[in-house]
Amino acid sequence: MLSNFLSNTFKIQTIINKTLMESKDIDNAMHLFSSITNKSNYMYTVMFKGLITNNVAEKVLDLFDEMKIKPNQFTLGTLFNACAVLNNNRAMKTGKKLLDEMPENYRNNNITSTSAIDMLMKFGDVESAERIFRSMKTKNIITYNATIKGN
Repeated sequence: MLSNFLSNTFKIQTIINKTLMESKDIDNAMHLFSSITNKSNYMYTVMFKGLITNNVAEKVLDLFDEMKIKPNQFTLGTLFNACAVLNNNRAMKTGKKLLDEMPENYRNNNITSTSAIDMLMKFGDVESAERIFRSMKTKNIITYNATIKGN
């Protein structure tokens, strides 16, 4: 039973990501996504990435507003990316709220923290971006680039 559920979940994720998003069929992807009752962080992340790739990042924030589970570190990184792409008042408010509420144990994840730095730099909030950069225990080339590149 569980393997059948996992298999179907994987098929739905594949349909959303590979078939619908890659063919820019956003309406059907959204319809399929909305029909899923138990959405996981992974499913949200797949959907968010597809929307960002298809230049409809505003829909990411709409879906996030409806999200009934707490975003994990990977979903947060994708949300930070959507906010950076949008770089408008709603994105700034959402991104900074997500950052304020981010669990402490996510702050040591390079992907999540680098996405937050990139978002803050795009917002022009260099001071906050540098604070996150300094607090990171390990940094990689992508982290340095996000900090140096700025907006």
